[in-house]
Amino acid sequence: MLEIIHLPAPIGYEDGLRLQETQVASILDGSGRDTIFLLEHEPVYTIGRLRDQSSLRNPNSLPYPVHEINRGGQATFHGPGQLVGYPILDLTSRGKDLHEHLRKLEDALIRACHRFGVDAGRREGLTGVWVENRKLASIGVGVRKWISMHGFAINITKESLPPFFAITPCGIDGVSMSCLADEAGREITVAEAAVAIEKELRALFDA
Repeated sequence: MLEIIHLPAPIGYEDGLRLQETQVASILDGSGRDTIFLLEHEPVYTIGRLRDQSSLRNPNSLPYPVHEINRGGQATFHGPGQLVGYPILDLTSRGKDLHEHLRKLEDALIRACHRFGVDAGRREGLTGVWVENRKLASIGVGVRKWISMHGFAINITKESLPPFFAITPCGIDGVSMSCLADEAGREITVAEAAVAIEKELRALFDA
């Protein structure tokens, strides 16, 4: 059975990475089970291990640290006001299909947005969750021996948005970042959003 764990306070990015690595190791040695962590991070920029890292613009002038990690994708921001989800799942029992894994993450977030009256969806050729041309959520995953790592980050409150102005989010020129509260036209807390997102994650991944 899938376990979903909510962490109550923002954690450092390195602590989040260690959390994932520990869970991956436990699944590989047979002592752990499929788990999704839902949390907020202390402010940080991340980027995949790419030759072209121009989406960081000027890394030396960024207001928060940068971490290069083993996921796909260009630069993004994590911080308070944003819900991050780390699904640590054994994909060998889920068809070994990374594309399906990504689509399910998108579906869970889209359905959760609909619960708040937000008409979120996909954009052709672009990973993530959007409302028209405004991006609500970024998705980037990695695998280790078919155990998934990393996952999604969805902006919930206005607090999550200003740090994106310092980078080219996901390497897409002209992208406009938005948050669930702005799109819904009312205040939504991260905890409130996490409850809705957990329900959709269970519906899609707790098979």
